[in-house]
Amino acid sequence: MKKIKFDASALLLVLIGLLLAAGIVFVVFSFRTDPIRESLTGDRVINTLFVIEDKGKPLCSYVLMYYPATKRAAVFDVPGSLGLIIQSINRVDRIDTIYDPRRIGPFTTEIGNLLGIEMSFSIVITLESLGKITDLIEGVELFIPSPVNEYQNGYIIFPSGVNSLDGDKAKVYITYELPEESSELVNFRRQRFFIGLIKRLGEQNQFLNNPQAAQIFHSLLKSGMNQKTESRLFDEFAGIDADRISIQSVGGNLREVSGQDLIFPHFDGSLIKEIVRQTLAALVRPAESTLGDRVFTVEVQNGTTVTGLAGRTAELFRGFGYDIISIGNADRNDYEKTFIIDRSGYEEVAKTFADVIRCKNIRFDTPEPADTEIGVDIRNYEYRADFVLIIGRDFNGRYVSE
Repeated sequence: MKKIKFDASALLLVLIGLLLAAGIVFVVFSFRTDPIRESLTGDRVINTLFVIEDKGKPLCSYVLMYYPATKRAAVFDVPGSLGLIIQSINRVDRIDTIYDPRRIGPFTTEIGNLLGIEMSFSIVITLESLGKITDLIEGVELFIPSPVNEYQNGYIIFPSGVNSLDGDKAKVYITYELPEESSELVNFRRQRFFIGLIKRLGEQNQFLNNPQAAQIFHSLLKSGMNQKTESRLFDEFAGIDADRISIQSVGGNLREVSGQDLIFPHFDGSLIKEIVRQTLAALVRPAESTLGDRVFTVEVQNGTTVTGLAGRTAELFRGFGYDIISIGNADRNDYEKTFIIDRSGYEEVAKTFADVIRCKNIRFDTPEPADTEIGVDIRNYEYRADFVLIIGRDFNGRYVSE
């Protein structure tokens, strides 16, 4: 009898030990695999892909990059017509070709590779769910500059001014396209709505943490995360200053492939990766007075015989967040060297600007008027922009050759 009692006690102790060990392993594993905790404790930018889905395909895809320490965020709009060599299908096609609403991992990975970042999370919102979310947060407020007087089903769509869009209006706003408007205007409209949505979600974050509202809200999202993790993620997003979010589209050259128009990223995708790197650097950089919020202006002049070079170069700098106020020809078309006239008063900012094209020739506001090296008198250049870029023959369309 004693032996049986001893064996039973030993077995009980072993079971208790196993349960304790399992509990410890579970806690440790949960801590290590909590993506929000890892993102925050690792002092990293949180990169989240948002897909607004319509009929099983992305209507629009946005990558929200957010750095909690500075509360700064940026958004990149990835068009579905972006043309890439897609390894998984071994051909050139639209990026949204590989989108599968049941498994968006490959699509998320492809976008991460395109931008040169690791995607932290992905969230899919169907068009129908978007309407319900908009109603749940009591509308998304947008400023509409011009009235839309087209009729759909017998009514005028939108008046001008500040509009609070309910769920039905939100769905119409991001899906309608007028015959005469450009795709850029359609994309701009959708971008503004997305920013407005992020802003409103932040304003209504406390309400969305109410158990009843939270259950409805999170049932409308497809993310692969549990409700607790989603809630923590949106708690972080509530700190975003939405009025200062910069948003850019991934641009490129339009080409026809197999009967469809595709947008191929500039310079085989290296440009967008560089833009993303600079954007991330700006997000994590501590604010210094108001300089971090300033948008610097640029005047681009073509000093060569290459037609359209100023316009293409202006698009390049626009991608880096500069405001291009003038594009044209220089006073002559035989400049050998590319140079920059800095009127900003910030030497380090001027060097950052020049580094975009690896230009070493910077003429600051106080040099000798007659510059014999480039053969130009900078007093002839009226102050209209922070930087004047004169393109010379040493510029190959992306960099200045040494």
